[in-house]
Amino acid sequence: MSTSGDASGVDDPIIGIDLGTTNSLVAFCAESGPVVVCDMDGGPFVPSVVRLDPAGLEPPVVGQTARRHAVEYPEHTIFSIKRLMGRDIDAVANERSFLPYAVVQGEHETARVQVGDRVYSPQEISAMILTQLKHRAEAYFEGEVRRAVITVPAYFDDAQRQATRDAGRIAGLQVMRILNEPTAAALAYDLDGSSDSTIVVYDLGGGTFDVSVLNLDAGVFQVLSTAGDSHLGGDDIDRAIVELMQDEIREQFGEAISFPAATRQAFRHFAETTKIRLSEDESAEIEIELGTDRTYRRTITRDELENVIDPLVERTIASCRRALRDAKLKPGDIDRVVMVGGSTRVPLVRAMVGAFFEVEPYTALDPDKVVAMGAAVQAAILAGTNRETLLLDVIPLSLGIETMGGAVAKLIMRNQTIPAMATEQFSTYVDGQTNVKIHVLQGERELVEDCRSLGTFELRGIPPMPAGLPKIEVTFTVDANGLLTVSAVERRSEKRAAIQIVPNHGLTKDEVDRMEMESYAHAREDLAAHRLIDLRNQARLDVKQIQRQLEKIGDEVDTAYRGEIEQHISTVEGFVDAAEPDGDAFGTALTAMDHATVRLAEMAIAKTL
Repeated sequence: MSTSGDASGVDDPIIGIDLGTTNSLVAFCAESGPVVVCDMDGGPFVPSVVRLDPAGLEPPVVGQTARRHAVEYPEHTIFSIKRLMGRDIDAVANERSFLPYAVVQGEHETARVQVGDRVYSPQEISAMILTQLKHRAEAYFEGEVRRAVITVPAYFDDAQRQATRDAGRIAGLQVMRILNEPTAAALAYDLDGSSDSTIVVYDLGGGTFDVSVLNLDAGVFQVLSTAGDSHLGGDDIDRAIVELMQDEIREQFGEAISFPAATRQAFRHFAETTKIRLSEDESAEIEIELGTDRTYRRTITRDELENVIDPLVERTIASCRRALRDAKLKPGDIDRVVMVGGSTRVPLVRAMVGAFFEVEPYTALDPDKVVAMGAAVQAAILAGTNRETLLLDVIPLSLGIETMGGAVAKLIMRNQTIPAMATEQFSTYVDGQTNVKIHVLQGERELVEDCRSLGTFELRGIPPMPAGLPKIEVTFTVDANGLLTVSAVERRSEKRAAIQIVPNHGLTKDEVDRMEMESYAHAREDLAAHRLIDLRNQARLDVKQIQRQLEKIGDEVDTAYRGEIEQHISTVEGFVDAAEPDGDAFGTALTAMDHATVRLAEMAIAKTL
């Protein structure tokens, strides 16, 4: 067990955990700085691999032993479970054929793992890995460990973050903070925060990719923007190599050849080994026994690998381009690019990143350990032992609610610093309405049909009132973990309702790309459609109010004035009923009606008094 740093005299420590797709680590911030806690042999990693007994009689085997014997137990050995966290079964359809273990549909169409007759959630399996890390830390401190900071990809959504928190709870840990991995890396690198600098953290891990742009100034770490793909990483590079091998095997030995679970597990092992070797050497030998006197032999060169994975790396560069655009920066504005994650050792990755940012990537610290070390720094901040650092992170996608007519009212915009809170006031559109359904959405478009639904709840028991009279305040609160809570209160009656948004599934890469690109491509028409919805809603309310006033004091309104008002109402209702009215003309007509009825409103108020 590692004894680097001083673990003595630490009461109720907070540990930092990097729960990775390929490997996981635990670290602690000693007086001398963050320390990765190692096993008895000095190994820092716990492979994120779990072997389960199909009969359910034996305890799970976690880490190196499970990985070492994966080919012997292909259907019982679970790896890359992080890629299933918070995902539905359809989102992982493309990779199920590459997994030797069974991925099945669970509750709410979520992806689950079946071994024998038992079905496991990704949270349960992740908790087994976290338990192993917890035990390692307890041996290091020679006492109980109850609290932890756990890192997640910046582009994990609410469901994936909540799933990570649940895994921690199952493992017996109080999760003090869910921390974005690129932000953790920046904390660990430190980079002499006494001087002002703008950095990019490029984090290509085993299963996820994130890029964040940060400003560092005198110990203040402010995230300016973040982008990424929660389904892109080293696993995809391995899969590209596997596809290359399988295609060539079918071409050599016939299309009918099948690949049983043990063979698929072996393919994955060979692909990973080949990728690592080609990061150092110009070529690598592959030899796989296929049975019945069939052997696949192949020399793969680094150039061939780079041709295969170039599209994957280009996807990461597209995210970098998006992050810079959101931060309103150019590549030349970046002082340093910090490389994080084992997949950044691939020469093509470093070359393409360096070419895009026009700067040599920074690789001074071990890219496999830096996230765990940053989590330990954040743990020290929470424990009060590090008061010199302030962390300001952001939310990756805009949040809002549905309004009348299918429009989206955004309360919190993407890349806003968290924790964040926003409150807006709404009202009813129907007389006597006693319940209000609040629909929470995520995305960059202006209409409900183009955004992702996160959840709904109802505010009940509102006293019957005329439309427009209730005052409903809706508050969005995003905590430091990136988790969203929505509350609503009707101010006249003080009726309240609230919900913590926990959607069942995460955002796919295609959804994130679609949300963002469509927000630009359709911005003009979206805003026009949203404006028409707002005009129609306002017109209906105004007409209803005017008609109510006419009913109240109609006998006091002269014929000419009534005729003028009715003409304005007729004009406005014509715009309301039109399929595609001109927005400017509609707005002009609505303003004219409002101006024309000022005297009517004054007469109604005078009669009330």
